[in-house]
Amino acid sequence: GRSAIRGYADFKGSHGFEPKFMQFFGEGVRSGFLPCDGNTVYWFFTYTPNTKDKEMEDNPAKMKEFVLSKLGKVAEQVKAVVEITELDSIICSPLRFRHPWELLWANISKSNVCVAGDALHPMTPDIGQGGCAALEDGVVLARCLAEAMSKQPSCDEYKRIEKGLGKFARERKWRGFELISTAFMVGFIQQSDGKVMTFFRDKILAAFLAGLLLKRADFDCGNLSMP
Repeated sequence: GRSAIRGYADFKGSHGFEPKFMQFFGEGVRSGFLPCDGNTVYWFFTYTPNTKDKEMEDNPAKMKEFVLSKLGKVAEQVKAVVEITELDSIICSPLRFRHPWELLWANISKSNVCVAGDALHPMTPDIGQGGCAALEDGVVLARCLAEAMSKQPSCDEYKRIEKGLGKFARERKWRGFELISTAFMVGFIQQSDGKVMTFFRDKILAAFLAGLLLKRADFDCGNLSMP
């Protein structure tokens, strides 16, 4: 039910921001700004659209106007990022994810085929781990296949690949479950606008959520076997 408007601002000179991720939430919306280098800034704005809002999703000018009207009390320097963004650098898309419990009984691998990346664990972008998790998949997949191919030379090659993929599936199942669940929970809490949830989020959960994001990003893929 949530959507994201994303943009990329290209300043003619230095934008003046420090290399830090800025995030704002409240009133049922969530936004973030991330400098890519000294002249460009990536930004996003997540919200829950109603029927009227959906009419603007093919109109970048209306999307920009909508974001500026909903940003709330942010610095003028931050608003300027959205204001200077060219219309052809603004897109809107619905946020999608896989129910995490589906991973527990899904066929992640079958015979000599497996899924990885967004085919395995599509998640909302609320913890910034979608692409990172895909890179983890690549490392773990390489490790599992290398171990299977080197430690069981007497086995048929097809069977060794199948065993390697099976190990990959077992390892990544719970990691995917953890990431999808965390992303959904963080997005839900940060974008909530009820008085009780707002108090709970701002006064009690702020430090916990920040720590949770760092914890989920800290993952050891294991050592790759060298031939």
